[in-house]
Amino acid sequence: MSAIDIACRVFDIEAEALHSVKQLLNSDFEKSVAAILNTSGRLVICGMGKSGLIGKKIMATLASTGTPCFFMHPGEAFHGDLGMVSPEDVFLAISNSGETDEVIKLIPFLKDNGNIIIAMTGRPESTLAKNAECHLNIAVPQEACPHQLAPTSSTTATLVMGDALAVALMEARHFQPQDFARFHPGGSLGRKLLTRVKHEMKTENLPFVSAESNMKDVIHTMTDGRLGLCIVNNGEGIITDGDLRRQMEESPETFMQKTAADIMKRAPKTIDAEARLSDAEDMMTQQKITSLLVSEQNRIVGVIQIYDLNR
Repeated sequence: MSAIDIACRVFDIEAEALHSVKQLLNSDFEKSVAAILNTSGRLVICGMGKSGLIGKKIMATLASTGTPCFFMHPGEAFHGDLGMVSPEDVFLAISNSGETDEVIKLIPFLKDNGNIIIAMTGRPESTLAKNAECHLNIAVPQEACPHQLAPTSSTTATLVMGDALAVALMEARHFQPQDFARFHPGGSLGRKLLTRVKHEMKTENLPFVSAESNMKDVIHTMTDGRLGLCIVNNGEGIITDGDLRRQMEESPETFMQKTAADIMKRAPKTIDAEARLSDAEDMMTQQKITSLLVSEQNRIVGVIQIYDLNR
């Protein structure tokens, strides 16, 4: 069997596992979402080994989509970190067997502390599942591992169940791209949604020309400005390098006798300096242009270009 054949088999097994887990969804999923939504505390996610690694990813997804949460290693929890768990917190315990000793040992404390326990296991009859208010069943028909030893399908099912929780919570909270950007200010989406045009616009050596400027002055000013355009008066018009080339091709004999007013495009598109970068991108995409003049109090103060948005 070739490596590609093996890979295809793994994909088929894991896809079948996800379909199987989908059929196991019940009202406990809705109860879990409601418990997390209604708590005044945080969601604490706990798991050992591979379950813990998947739990950390689930925690990262939930945290970035509006659910206050943190991951707690069960070993560290049993040696003092339980002090971070308040009675208002919801506790999500992940264990495929439902019998992981380090996780089971936490149940008496959680019960005494008054925490709602959500168990994510592959065995509804397990100790963890039976002691939880909500059970999310992640049982899979088989692992993709040929020896049925390495967690493969089961960890995929756990991850997807976590994603399902995150998306359900996002939609319940009406979580929007702007909210996501607030938690990802360093990413390209965060930058576009949070950064204002005034922070990225070019303001130095803006290529202004008058309506009476001849073509020699227009060409020199455009070259010096290095923006591929000239601004006529205070935004009365705009001349791009494309406009110059077209005029030179259409009127080669009279081109140098023309003025800026003769070839400029009137009423160019402008955007306010306080607008978001995402607004600038939307406008340029809709208008099929690459530059916008930036205005502030009816005065052109800068230029923002499509190239500035993806730096």
